[in-house]
Amino acid sequence: MTAAQVEAGEGPLAIICGGGSLPFAVADAVTRRGRPVFLFPIRGWVDPQAVARYPHYFIEFGHYRRFQRRAREAGCRDVVMIGTVLRPALRQIRFDWEVLRELPSIVRMFRGGDNHLLSILARLFEKRGFRFLGVHEVAPEILMPQGAIGRREPSARDRADIARGVALISAIGPFDVGQGVVVADNYALAVEAAEGTDLMLERIVELRAAGRVRSALGTGVLVKMPKPGQDRRFDLPTIGPSTVAGVARAGLAGIAVMAGTTIVAEPAQVAVAADAAGIFVTGIAAEEPVP
Repeated sequence: MTAAQVEAGEGPLAIICGGGSLPFAVADAVTRRGRPVFLFPIRGWVDPQAVARYPHYFIEFGHYRRFQRRAREAGCRDVVMIGTVLRPALRQIRFDWEVLRELPSIVRMFRGGDNHLLSILARLFEKRGFRFLGVHEVAPEILMPQGAIGRREPSARDRADIARGVALISAIGPFDVGQGVVVADNYALAVEAAEGTDLMLERIVELRAAGRVRSALGTGVLVKMPKPGQDRRFDLPTIGPSTVAGVARAGLAGIAVMAGTTIVAEPAQVAVAADAAGIFVTGIAAEEPVP
């Protein structure tokens, strides 16, 4: 199936949904393009009332056979996975027999970072005739454009911090570490790991309160971008109004993300919140990160 056929809406798109509003934003964008969707919310992570207006079927970790049966019944071949899910420990999952047949691969999945895990998971699905797609392939309109959202632009000092952040993420990418860093006055204040962006920003707040951050309020940048070599069908960097609020609490100047590969949740609200907080939100080009 070609990219043009996918955009034309050939067959329902299966969306495996974690928590948050992003799965619904993707579903709405795909529907506007003329393609039907069928949602597979993960039990415990999605509000049943929020998903009620879409055709859906709740699934659980490790119960692949039920997903496979319902997806085929719905006519789905293409699959997108999006939303917040706390990665479970291997011992916490009750696998069905279909998954247990792939136990060696399952064990390997959990011996590495999220990109490693999700790439192996995709291969297991594809062995059975499904195809994983990225959000950028099915709903590119929810991705960050190049340039600023809102009124403010980064200063020359901010751009130097952005360049440092891009270089840092590029350097640690082979270790499958998180997609975000905070840099102020050319100094790395924090690197995102398993805690995620919001808790990383809270750590900056705590460091400031403890006198461990020497840069002035209103300086420093949160930089987010995919890790080098990342499978971009999964776990693209995401920002939203809560990211803006976290950056403001941390006393930073703004947010820089890679255009075209970063999801923006509720962009209009992001712009309003950024202007109200006096910070910038900008998309940088992948081939030329800092103008």
